[in-house]
Amino acid sequence: MKAKNPLHLREAWVIFFVLGLVMLNFPFLHIFNKDIQIFGIPLIVLYLMVGWPLSIAIIYLFSLLLDTGEADDGEPPAAPPQDQA
Repeated sequence: MKAKNPLHLREAWVIFFVLGLVMLNFPFLHIFNKDIQIFGIPLIVLYLMVGWPLSIAIIYLFSLLLDTGEADDGEPPAAPPQDQA
């Protein structure tokens, strides 16, 4: 099974990078910085401790997609150039 167009994967990388920046920016941090506790853990801590590993997992999945996309080209890997001594 071939991966999607590499251009679409690059666009997705940019989108998730921007979403990661937005997630760690002031307005979103301010939204979750409330005196609310879930299971005794402040909401801001849960937001960061769930959001950070989730973004890492998404990046990992994209890297797997890129690896399988390069391997499914149907072409053998190019041999490195030989030096003529």
